[in-house]
Amino acid sequence: MSPHSHTPSDPIATLDELKQCDGLAFGSPVWFGNMAAPLKHFWDQTTPLWVNGDLIDKPACVFTSSSSMHGGQETTLQSMMTPLLHHGMMVLGIPYSEPELHTTQSGGTPYGASSVGQEPSLTAEEIRLAQQLGKRLATTAKKLKGSQ
Repeated sequence: MSPHSHTPSDPIATLDELKQCDGLAFGSPVWFGNMAAPLKHFWDQTTPLWVNGDLIDKPACVFTSSSSMHGGQETTLQSMMTPLLHHGMMVLGIPYSEPELHTTQSGGTPYGASSVGQEPSLTAEEIRLAQQLGKRLATTAKKLKGSQ
């Protein structure tokens, strides 16, 4: 996929969409403890944005799903953060003030929202943690936009 072409079914944003957005949430399945290759390839194509500093100070968060417990959720989330940090983005996680982070038995980490895909459905804790991460991203983006 070219970073300059986009169809409605494409799950990844164009470079112009990245520049124009107020905040970013990126997700990827776990692949051997890393983000999926298409997402890595996408970020590899964002050098023009990096050179111009177009993403500096934009808030972002990451989320993932693995097929099993201990399948690499946290390392995948961390691998997804690396390009965001190189772009100078503000990476948001889930703070320990969220009670579900202390009680979850499957997904959800301070690095971002996560789930275990072999479960029949998302747990209430996984849903709540994902919602709180999304709310935190939206609130931060709104505050930053309002301060400009």
